[in-house]
Amino acid sequence: MSANDTTQYARTPRTTPTRYRDRATWERAAIHAILDEGYLCHLGFVVDGAPVVLPTIYARVGDRLYLHGSTGSRPLRAAAADPGLRVCVTVTLEDGLVLTRSAFNHSVNFRSVVAHGTAHRVTDPEELSVALDALVDQAVPGRSADCRPADARELAATAVIRLDLDEVSAKTRDDGADDDPEDMDLPHWAGVIPIRTVRGTPVPHPALPPEQPLPAYLRDAR
Repeated sequence: MSANDTTQYARTPRTTPTRYRDRATWERAAIHAILDEGYLCHLGFVVDGAPVVLPTIYARVGDRLYLHGSTGSRPLRAAAADPGLRVCVTVTLEDGLVLTRSAFNHSVNFRSVVAHGTAHRVTDPEELSVALDALVDQAVPGRSADCRPADARELAATAVIRLDLDEVSAKTRDDGADDDPEDMDLPHWAGVIPIRTVRGTPVPHPALPPEQPLPAYLRDAR
């Protein structure tokens, strides 16, 4: 990849898989598409020499990820200190269960993104406002404009960390059941069970007025 190629992220040893390298991509558009479809990630870091992995919500704004947390949590405290917190962030979307005639060859169709780097606590008020709105809109686009913003007390209890997307790659499996030739005649069902995330009909809070309509952004989300 050319150093001037803005369509791809730079490849590094940590973002180059050792197995199934043909499933990997460093294309910005492909990576952004996966990140934009999800809203839950797993944040990995090391505390006292032991690995810790926590689920949390995230949002992508340009070439940055913002991750939500509490001001009292260990990763947020570490990210606030110099030189920041070394992390690994993973996002995975499941697309199908792949069933083969042999137990060994069963698999999963998926799309995933793994990002490495040093996370920092967001302290600038303007950037924090952008990040908090993005975190709300990542899960429900349009929601940040239709709810009360956080007040001073809530902001004091909320923390956000930022990870620049410098060392990142995506990996995808979108294939059928790959049986070994000698297993093709076995009398077992083989194929793919698709997995889809479907949002149901919004259930209104009991205290809402009966005549209050469902916002357009929620109708569109379905």
